[in-house]
Amino acid sequence: MEIYIVQKGDTFTSIARKYGISTEKLILDNGLSSISNLVEGQALVITYPKQTHTVQPNETLDTIADLYQVTKMQLLRNNPFLTTRELIANETIIVRYDTTGSIATNGFCYPYLGKNTLIRTLPNLTYLSVFNYTITSEGNIITFEEDSSLIETAKEYNVIPLMLLTTLTPFGEQNIELDYQLLLSEKLQDQIIERFRQIIKEKGYLGVNIIFYNLNEENTELYVNFVKKISEKIKEENLYFFITINYDVSVEETQTTVVKIDYSQFTEYISGFIFMRFVWGTNYGPPEPVSNINYVKALIDFVSLSVPNDKISIGKPVIGYDWRLPYVPYLSKANSLSINSVLGLAYETNSVIQFDDISQTPFFYFYELDQNVRQQHIVWFIDARSLLALMQVIKENHLYGNGVWNIMIYNAQVWTIINSLFDIIKLI
Repeated sequence: MEIYIVQKGDTFTSIARKYGISTEKLILDNGLSSISNLVEGQALVITYPKQTHTVQPNETLDTIADLYQVTKMQLLRNNPFLTTRELIANETIIVRYDTTGSIATNGFCYPYLGKNTLIRTLPNLTYLSVFNYTITSEGNIITFEEDSSLIETAKEYNVIPLMLLTTLTPFGEQNIELDYQLLLSEKLQDQIIERFRQIIKEKGYLGVNIIFYNLNEENTELYVNFVKKISEKIKEENLYFFITINYDVSVEETQTTVVKIDYSQFTEYISGFIFMRFVWGTNYGPPEPVSNINYVKALIDFVSLSVPNDKISIGKPVIGYDWRLPYVPYLSKANSLSINSVLGLAYETNSVIQFDDISQTPFFYFYELDQNVRQQHIVWFIDARSLLALMQVIKENHLYGNGVWNIMIYNAQVWTIINSLFDIIKLI
């Protein structure tokens, strides 16, 4: 796999010819279309299959999978267009890439995820964490949307559906007071545990994934006690139990410091950790990289000292933010953009995408007219280089897997990169 940076004057045809691949494959691997506009500085993924197959009349995915001793899910993730249409005689499909290991993938979504996006994504997933349940101070769990069909569809694609449980609202609003009520009240804990066990049984979830948004050095023991209680209550039900931690780092000059939490205290009670820096629709912080690979490296260096690497997954938000400059604390805010929207904005404003080597994230500046005044903006986002940097950390440290926040919009580059490097673990 290679990454190519678009130069001025490039076309799909010229890039495909340069690498000896078809224009169609270049477009599909990068989630573009024949009418998409390339942007100077844009990162494109170039992949080379290890084995392909030319479809014969009357062949099916099942017969081809049997022929090459691979799974149907592998064929679907290597050829995502086949999730929405039948095979065509004489077309070439990808059987396998030259992968070098296996990872588990966990996609985070809301229950209203579109059906086409869902079925294109599921072949790439080990777990699906559904953000649909919020704890209340009365011991109840609020359910926001119907999710039964989502759960059943996940299972059809051999994906483990996880009930994502949190004190956050669906918009990411925190309730720190409720966090501590839960941590300090065994009665409230018992009510919540009993309720989510009921929901899991009723809905058909195969496990629970609980978000810890405010874990720190001072309250670790409270969280450990809560996790231990959950583990004891559900161990006979053979449920998967993950905790997703909104990790924190601090930076002073060139020194990156991770909050020194003893994660080893949780290890025996859970299936694994997912470390994720959550981002939401609006960002009130200053302009900065959406994700910084050095923070990830610092976190893994610390956590792996006390936690087995096969219990560690690391996540990355797939998003962009647009800030108006200059930034004014407490007044300015950045609005989120999908990656396709970011690229569309860059093209419309005739911007050149730049790249920050330190954080491994791209950005660009543009101007807009606001009441006849030229207003400068900066957009930070994630691209193929950012994703590859994360995959290299996972590979080098032999981590269990990767989390994606979120999968509401299908991002072909994410899965092209992962599938060209790793086999995806399927547990059901």
